Amino acid sequence: MLRREAFRLPRHPASVGFARYRVRQHLASWGHASNDEMTERVVLLASELAANVVRHGPILEREFELAVTARADGSCFIAVSDESPAQPVLHDVPTGDDEKGRGLHLVDQLAQTWGVRPRGRHGKTVWAVVRHPRPHTVPGLQKPCG
Repeated sequence: MLRREAFRLPRHPASVGFARYRVRQHLASWGHASNDEMTERVVLLASELAANVVRHGPILEREFELAVTARADGSCFIAVSDESPAQPVLHDVPTGDDEKGRGLHLVDQLAQTWGVRPRGRHGKTVWAVVRHPRPHTVPGLQKPCG
């Protein structure tokens, strides 16, 4: 792990935009260009995962946690934790008329891998990994690393 930033946000619709802002800010301070493909993917994933908590989280839950980690291999790990034990379900692909059900499909398309980690009585963490589109290379090696 190179750098990690975690913060708590109120379970409120305005937190989705603030999550995007904070994640973009952290990635920029870690040297990621604001408009590169990886930054855009990580910001969009943070937005979708935060929106899922706001929409589907427990009614009495006041806050949720979002963490973004820049890893040594050049990838980013994004995680959103809430107090609901309910596992998200990837449903059939929504049609053009569906107003809901797109969030996890977007996560599934943007992340190299994603999953859910139960936190016992304290809910769950939904996580995703985004790898840099241009893998890092180590001098002297033919294969890309990461």
